[in-house]
Amino acid sequence: MTIFITQGRYTQQAIKGLVATPEDRMEQVRGLMKAAGVKLLSYYVTFGEYDFMVIGEGDASMTDFAAALMVASAGGGVTDLKSTVAITSAEAKTAFTKAGSMAAGFKAAGQG
Repeated sequence: MTIFITQGRYTQQAIKGLVATPEDRMEQVRGLMKAAGVKLLSYYVTFGEYDFMVIGEGDASMTDFAAALMVASAGGGVTDLKSTVAITSAEAKTAFTKAGSMAAGFKAAGQG
């Protein structure tokens, strides 16, 4: 299963709204991720460069996951979304093995 990690920032308008009417955004995030085929594992409010971090797991296509990010952005409450796809070390070993097989027929740019 793929792990999806997304960080982002709330807009100034969103923060003003959350200060005026505090709410836990977990269920909204869970529903959006579920619609994309991703199970929400964790949702954190963070302090620093980003305001939140969401971690999910699933077999969603990148198109479905991208669509969920578009919905979140279009709502106007979040900005500067940054997503990372993570795999386990065992999955990485498999990927490295495949890369070794694929490398034999590949020539880098400018290498003739």
